[in-house]
Amino acid sequence: MKIERLRSAWLVALLAASLSCQSAEVLPAASRQLVLVVTADWDANQGTLRTFERGQRGWQPRGDGFAVSIGRAGSAWGIGLHDPQAGVQKREGDGRSPAGVFAIGTAFGYASEARAGIPYQAMSEYDYCIDVNESPLYNRIVDARNVERQWIEKSSEPMRRDLHVNGDQRYKLGFVIDHNPKHLTTKGSCIFAHLWGTPGQTTAGCTAMNEGAMRDLLAWLDADAQPVFVLLPYPEYQRLERAWHLPGNVPAPQ
Repeated sequence: MKIERLRSAWLVALLAASLSCQSAEVLPAASRQLVLVVTADWDANQGTLRTFERGQRGWQPRGDGFAVSIGRAGSAWGIGLHDPQAGVQKREGDGRSPAGVFAIGTAFGYASEARAGIPYQAMSEYDYCIDVNESPLYNRIVDARNVERQWIEKSSEPMRRDLHVNGDQRYKLGFVIDHNPKHLTTKGSCIFAHLWGTPGQTTAGCTAMNEGAMRDLLAWLDADAQPVFVLLPYPEYQRLERAWHLPGNVPAPQ
């Protein structure tokens, strides 16, 4: 489970910082980068991604936002750095992207290396993310050579989709969104930001975008800035903006 080991050391500081904050302050004080996705409502499967940097004047926008797609069924509350929220909860196979505040995990891709400010792991033909509810490896990226064959055979998430799924390029470049970090079964697995198959194509629960936007995003992300990922329907964003100390004056998605 090499990708797990690679990300665990630098995520400890982020998780520790979040635990030391008051419950309302879900954005750790040490986090200075924010990736924000806002959708129109819970059932919307398209949204706008914006990035922010935090300094002495608080959260400041970085450039313009751009279009992304999310789960085909919209979004539902996930498990991350935020307190549990009432409403529809993310479940395995529901086609919804997890909403809330999440640590950003390891970057990944098909190439041996990539320009990224967070740890990067090149995927091989043996790397799979386990989305099998009954597996003890649930919601983990593993090397097929080191685990029981039954979990690989049941998994629908080969990380080299170009080799296993007719040349699919969606995982050519992306990063892990650290939903369900305790790997609770049935609560949702293998949540990534990755490339579009075609512009606007929805996902099974991830966030997808064009390759140029992804490359710019990965080059900007800085592990030392402890970046976080936030996804919220716009009415929830308005409700939680002040309590969660989110950036102000964020427009509704177009």
